[in-house]
Amino acid sequence: MKPFLRKEIPAALSELPDATAYEAGYLVTKNAGWRNVRPVIELDKCTGCLQCYLHCPDGVIFKDKGKVAVDYDFCKGCGICKKICKYAAIRMEAEK
Repeated sequence: MKPFLRKEIPAALSELPDATAYEAGYLVTKNAGWRNVRPVIELDKCTGCLQCYLHCPDGVIFKDKGKVAVDYDFCKGCGICKKICKYAAIRMEAEK
């Protein structure tokens, strides 16, 4: 059995993904309220690079006036957006 090998680092811009993990707008069932934390975007730190948008597994992050916003109705609070943001523009806040 062959060991799992990681893909090489993309050599060209055309090799990078140009869409999200799941396109926004297809979720129909709102979050059932089990989320413990939610992402809060600090707009003064956000550069609009959209890495959080590309990595969001639920497609709940969208661009709004050059910055990003979160559709909290469908966000599960996984924190991937916070982990991927190299500008520390996203923090996780306890759900109230």
